[in-house]
Amino acid sequence: MTTQDPYASSRETTEGRVYSVTGNDWDSLVTEIGATKEERVVVNMGPQHPSTHGVLRLILELEGETVTEARAGIGYLHTGIEKNAEYRTWTQGVTFVTRMDYLAPIFNETAYCLGVEKLLGVTDQIPERASVIRVLMMEFTRISSHMVALGTGALELGALTPMLFAFREREKVLDIMEMVSGLRMNMAYVRPGGVSQDIPAGGITKIRETVKELRHNFKDNAKILIGNTIWMKRTVGVGYLDLPGCITLGITGPILRATGLPWDLRKSEPYCGYENYDFDVITNDGCDTYGRFMIKMQELEQSLRIIEQCCDKLDKLEGAPVVIEDKKIGSPADLKVGADGMGNSQEHIAHIMGQSMEALIHHFKISTEGFRVPAGQVYSTVESPRGETGVHLISDCGTHPYRVHFREPSFNNLQSLSAMCEGSMIADVVAAVASIDPVMGGVDR
Repeated sequence: MTTQDPYASSRETTEGRVYSVTGNDWDSLVTEIGATKEERVVVNMGPQHPSTHGVLRLILELEGETVTEARAGIGYLHTGIEKNAEYRTWTQGVTFVTRMDYLAPIFNETAYCLGVEKLLGVTDQIPERASVIRVLMMEFTRISSHMVALGTGALELGALTPMLFAFREREKVLDIMEMVSGLRMNMAYVRPGGVSQDIPAGGITKIRETVKELRHNFKDNAKILIGNTIWMKRTVGVGYLDLPGCITLGITGPILRATGLPWDLRKSEPYCGYENYDFDVITNDGCDTYGRFMIKMQELEQSLRIIEQCCDKLDKLEGAPVVIEDKKIGSPADLKVGADGMGNSQEHIAHIMGQSMEALIHHFKISTEGFRVPAGQVYSTVESPRGETGVHLISDCGTHPYRVHFREPSFNNLQSLSAMCEGSMIADVVAAVASIDPVMGGVDR
């Protein structure tokens, strides 16, 4: 390479020496690189690579096939959800936040609504049936999310059948979500003060039947993966991160519990009545990819246990309200599945349009303006499939938030990428990222 060509020269950067090739100088470039005795290559893994979960870009510095440096490039799915929520009413904000971690929408909605209810000072006024339904839907969502993590994680390591089994069971879960809320994903089902609608007639029976099917079929994936020589070699000891590393980086969820620490907000800081449910916090002391996959697999049974307890509670609460009695806060809708699909019941329409002027006024005010929330700030958290999902809400006594900011576990968990991958083989990066299970909709927001 000649120094006279300004467009084909080597230059020093923070990443070391970078070589530019213009097309006719390859021979001289090879000679120059060979003289430096360097075999280090910087490559981009993503954002198009399937194993980077959509739009995650990994910048890997390689020496042969060994990763000497790994960095995550984010921002390819930025939606501005938090900022958009500042220009919508408190209830309309649910429709935005549900789309962040799109594999765990109910958790986003619940964290947000719990925060709004704290600001309103109505936490103790939320009907018990509404809280039980929230728990039920969150645990179904946890199963749905773990099915994606287990299925795609196995697929990325070369196993196709586990993904087919996982998505087969996930379809059953999504059918339940659609039956209860009307949508399979991004439901905006949880609302400040309760939920948008009750479980339809016959829904509990359908849920119990689905739980039995899931419990039986979950064994298929366990039989394929647990003890499988190839899968064990690809996961055991791969993506190692111990407890001090997790605490230093602020890691939560299965990654943290895979170090042996039983930290689960459902037990340590209960919400929605989780203190009234009997379940175990699953841990593993492997600190590796295998341990994280095992935790997700074993958490499926715990979610089924909680769902069964929810069904028992709902049977006893038959006919109880699912939204706060305060008509200035509660949703102005009474959704029912009728001949024209899902919409307001005819009784509700008759009430607000021809029987009660007060009901009509409440309906109009909430639908057009929303409700005012006392000035203040609050932080509320839930235990999502990936760890602690928290929301910091600030109100200036308006009908819409002054500030909405989420503590999203995928964003924090991605900080562990370098610690897990540097010093390992490039093939192990895929397994490590799969065990982190990031959802970029939550990372970029």
